[in-house]
Amino acid sequence: MAGIIQLRHCSTSSLTKPNHPNYYLSYTLLPSILQNYIDSNSPKSAQTIHSQIVKSGLKPTTTIFIKLLLLHIKSGSLYNAHKVLDKMPEPTIAAFSYLISGYLKHGLIKEPLELVRRLTFANHRPDKFTLSMVLKISSTLSLLNFTRQVHAHMVKFHFEPDDVLLSALIDSYVKLGKINYAQFLFNTMSNRTVVFATSLIVGYFNEGLYEHAQVVFDEITEKDIVAYNAMIEGCSKATETAVSSLKTYKRMQKLGFRPNISSFVSVLGACSLLSDLDFGSQVHCHIIKEKLFSQVKAASALIDFYSKCGCIEEARKIFDEMRHKNVISWTSMIDGYGRNGLPYDALKLFDEMTRVVHVQPNHATLLTVLSTCSHNGLVSEGRKIFQNMERIYLLKPQMEHYACMVDMLGRRGLLEEAYELIKGMEMKPSVDVWASLLSACRMHGNVEMAELAAGEVFELSKKRPGAYMAFSHSLADAGKWDGAYEVRELMNQRGVAKGAASSEVCS
Repeated sequence: MAGIIQLRHCSTSSLTKPNHPNYYLSYTLLPSILQNYIDSNSPKSAQTIHSQIVKSGLKPTTTIFIKLLLLHIKSGSLYNAHKVLDKMPEPTIAAFSYLISGYLKHGLIKEPLELVRRLTFANHRPDKFTLSMVLKISSTLSLLNFTRQVHAHMVKFHFEPDDVLLSALIDSYVKLGKINYAQFLFNTMSNRTVVFATSLIVGYFNEGLYEHAQVVFDEITEKDIVAYNAMIEGCSKATETAVSSLKTYKRMQKLGFRPNISSFVSVLGACSLLSDLDFGSQVHCHIIKEKLFSQVKAASALIDFYSKCGCIEEARKIFDEMRHKNVISWTSMIDGYGRNGLPYDALKLFDEMTRVVHVQPNHATLLTVLSTCSHNGLVSEGRKIFQNMERIYLLKPQMEHYACMVDMLGRRGLLEEAYELIKGMEMKPSVDVWASLLSACRMHGNVEMAELAAGEVFELSKKRPGAYMAFSHSLADAGKWDGAYEVRELMNQRGVAKGAASSEVCS
C-alpha cells in the first residue's frame, strides 16, 4: 500500500508540477503499483487506489488509464472499466480491445458491439486482436455485414496473414451459414493449415454437406486429433453417415491417435443412432481404461447411449454411480425414461432434480419433460410444467416449447386451447408451431382450423410438401374432394414436389 500512502501525502499541486519530486514518484511508480494489483488474486481490494488517484488530483497518463481499466476488468466491474474508457481524452485501440474482450468473457454482446461502432466512428484502424473479436460478435449476432466489413478491412489495409485472424474469419462465415465464402477464402490461402480446414469441415457438416466435408478432410496432409474429432462428430449426427463416424474413429486409432473425451462422446452418439450396442460397449470399456468415466461429459454420453439402445437399467446404473452430476446428466436420464415409455419415472426424477437436489433445469431439460408428457398423454402434468417455466424456473419458453405444447394439446383433441396458446405467444409462431396444430386438426377432423393453420404454414414455408398434403387429406377425410383437388393443384402451381415422406406435416 506504499503507493497509496505516498499519494495520500502528496498535495494536488505537487502531483501536477513536473518539477516537483513527488510528480515523478507518482507517475513512475503508479503503473507498476497498479500492475501488482492486477496480477494479485484479490484485485477487488485494490480498487480503492482509483478513488485515491481521483482525490489526489493526479491526471492519469494513457498508461495509468489502461492499467485502471484492466484493474476494473479483472475485478469484474465492467461498468467502472467503461467509465475509465469514457474519461480517456484519446482512447487507444488497446483500451477498446481490452474492454471489448472483457465484455465478451462475461457473455455480453450488445456493449462490445457499441464499442466497435464507436471505434470505427473515431477513425481508428483496429488491430488484428480487435478484428478477431469483432468477428466473434458478428457471428454470435448473425451480423454478416460486420464480417464482410472486417474482410474488406483486411484486404484494404494489406493485413499480413495471421492464423488466428484468418481462422476467426473462416469460422465467422461458417457460423453465418456462408460456407461458399469460407471455401473461397480457404482456396485463396497459400498455407492451408489443419486449423482452417477443420473450421471448413464443421461448416460443411452444419449445412448437411457430408461429401464436401469428406473432400476437405481427405486433402489435409497432416491431420490432428481435432480434425479427426470434427469428422467423427459431424458423421455422428445422421443415421446415413453414422457408420463413417465409427470407421473414422477406428482409423484414427490405427494411425496412432489417442481418442479423447470429445472422440468418445461423438462416437457414442453414432452408436446410439445405429443401435450398435456392441461397439458402444467397447467404447465404454475404453473410457474406463482411459480413466475418463469420472468426467461428467463421458458418463452423460453413456447414459444417453444406453437409454437410446433400450438398456435403461444400465443407464440408471451409470447415473447412480456418478459422483458429480450436472444438468446434462439429469436431463439425459430423464430423457432416457421418457424414450423407454416410463413417463412417471421421468417425472419423478425431474421432481428429485428440482426439489431434492436443487439442480436448476435448463431449456433442454424442460423440453425433454414436455416431450415426455406429450408422447404419453400427460396433459395436466405438462401444462403445469409449462406454466411454471417462468414462475419457478425463471426460463422464458422458446419456440420449441410452444411447438411441443401445441403438439401435446393437439394429440388430446384440445385444439381450441392449443390455438389460444398460439395466439398468446409473445413471439411470431414458427412453421413448426403451426404444423403441429395442422397435424392435430387432421387427426381430429377439424377442417376449419386446419385451413387456418395450413394458411400460416403455406405462408412461412411455401415449399413444404407435408403441410399441403396434410391439409389435402383433412379436406378429403371430410368429403371435400374439390378442396383437396385445389390444394394439390396449388402444389403443382408452386412447384412443390411430393416426396416420399410428404404425408408428414414436418417433412
